[in-house]
Amino acid sequence: METTAAAAPRLSGRARDVVELGGAVVGAAVIAFAGLKIIGAVGWPAFNTSNVVRSLTTLGQAGLLLVAAIAVVWARYGRSRTLPSLLSSFVSAGLVTVTLGLPLGATKLYLFGLSVDQQFRTEYLTRLTSSPHLADMTYPDLPPYYPATWFWLGGRYAHTLGLPGWEAYKPWAILSLAVAAALGAALWNRMIGVTAGTAVSVAVTLVTLQYASPEPYSATLILVGVPMLVVIAYALRGRSRLADGPTPLKRTSWLAVFAGGVFIGLSATVYTLFTALFAGTAVLIALVYLGQSWLLPRNAAVRDDAVSAERRPRMLAVLVRLVVMGVLAGAIALVSWGPYLLERFRTDAAVSGSAEHYLPESGSIIALPMFQLSLIGLLCLIGFVWVLLRFRQRTIAMAMACALVGVVGLTLLSLALTAKGTTLLSFRLEPISTAVLAAAGALGVVALSRVAIARYGDVRLIVGVAAAAAALAVAQHIPAVLSAEITTAYTDTDGYGVRADQHAPGAESYYPKIDEAIRAQTGRPATDNVVLTADFGFLSLYPYWGFQGLTSHYANPLAEFTERATTIERWSEAQTPEQMKENLRTSPWRPPNVFLFRYSPDGYTLRLAEDVYPNDPNVKRYTVTFNPTAFDDPAFTVTEVGPFVLVVKKS
Repeated sequence: METTAAAAPRLSGRARDVVELGGAVVGAAVIAFAGLKIIGAVGWPAFNTSNVVRSLTTLGQAGLLLVAAIAVVWARYGRSRTLPSLLSSFVSAGLVTVTLGLPLGATKLYLFGLSVDQQFRTEYLTRLTSSPHLADMTYPDLPPYYPATWFWLGGRYAHTLGLPGWEAYKPWAILSLAVAAALGAALWNRMIGVTAGTAVSVAVTLVTLQYASPEPYSATLILVGVPMLVVIAYALRGRSRLADGPTPLKRTSWLAVFAGGVFIGLSATVYTLFTALFAGTAVLIALVYLGQSWLLPRNAAVRDDAVSAERRPRMLAVLVRLVVMGVLAGAIALVSWGPYLLERFRTDAAVSGSAEHYLPESGSIIALPMFQLSLIGLLCLIGFVWVLLRFRQRTIAMAMACALVGVVGLTLLSLALTAKGTTLLSFRLEPISTAVLAAAGALGVVALSRVAIARYGDVRLIVGVAAAAAALAVAQHIPAVLSAEITTAYTDTDGYGVRADQHAPGAESYYPKIDEAIRAQTGRPATDNVVLTADFGFLSLYPYWGFQGLTSHYANPLAEFTERATTIERWSEAQTPEQMKENLRTSPWRPPNVFLFRYSPDGYTLRLAEDVYPNDPNVKRYTVTFNPTAFDDPAFTVTEVGPFVLVVKKS
């Protein structure tokens, strides 16, 4: 891989790589963990009622960008490359901790609180906190459909610290993002040197925080995935320059091939759509190398009999590397996906899913972030031009070009699939394309600064100050961009029945009492009970199994969501306890032994969801009402808790 690091290191080879990459990961974890502990020890005002926290966030961001400048100067004039690289990596970790940790300092909830998609994500983390065994977030006796690695690690983090899953969600999200940002920075520093690597890693970190941080597990893949695209490009080519084309198999960097395969495999256990992009980009890169191998001997400037003789071995080497990378990735992916695929293969149940049934306005267009009127838009425009100018000379530019082609290809396919009644959720690719263009933009700025120095003399101070000012302008704007997400974290009621903005909590404040009542009346732990409820925030806080999921879009395809909804509607028609008990006895699935209703003058109500794609919104809510007389029997214990009605069926 190309590198601009000229200083002679005290460590050499693999030892230096281990120190830089391993040190970045460990140091970032310490920084994020300690930073969150310090932030949590202070009684901050709520972000949505005071500007104090935002002021301190800006101060922290400015200080970290100053440290980034120190790392660059140290790398340029000092003898060591390892220490400046570590310092640069810690800057990215610190930016994550300060930019997210301080605005959320007075709440125990993460961005979006326990609302919208964060509700089912928190439920998943709660499930995997209760047990390390892979399981569906809601339904008992089913393997997970959604990739589990990020949530599994978060569950182990929560279990180790003795935290409930919902409370661990925020610190785990920030810590994992900080570690991913530091690892991404270390990779950039390893490939292009600390000077350019710091600029690129800061750009990618800030863009990812602005565009992807509400979905932390996908954001971690962006932070690591953008530099890993370059590693994959190098792995598929072998030890040579881009202009020389791919090498024969004997000149393969097997460590890079291994790293690429492991990354794609782990990606498949974290986020499926991004994995499709990373794997597709690897294939596109391989096709570029195959075309290069075929055309290189035909180029008069490099025509050589030896090159012509090696054309087929070169092409075969590319294919072998791609296959090895793919096999390794597939083997790792099966750790998470294997149980689901096996169950799907042998089940007789109707398998259906509607995860792709979502088409917001942003999913109906091709995202072109380089034409946005903002600093990020300008940076992306510079990056777009730089990729077009350099994709034939620089491995980095070629890898980025293939990634952008992959994004456009998946987007076009998603647009086409709307005619068949589905999508590929292509709007979720915008953060990764923006991060790729921002990384390229930072490299473009570095290239422009070299042109300016050659033309106007030593203007590095001017360029550095201008770049730092632009970075600060973007960084300090991030809390404003995320203001709705941050505000929701303060206005939602947490698992202790408290709103962080000190206003009166919602009905969710009764959840602890409901949990206590269920445990007392059933005599079982939460994981031995199945609850039928439409208040899915309850399942986010406690590891009860659910009889029905939030919506069909988040439901396991093996769970028969539509059939369950029909069954619940039929159950609501029961007029007598005998009918209700018969309904539960003949349930085709493990029946609920706990019901959590809302009270209404007409009876006990549940609000269910129906997929109405292609409409936007894509979910229609409707209410079913149970007759109270259906539970008027000693077999059921009925308890009113605030606006809720809790019904527990005795064993």
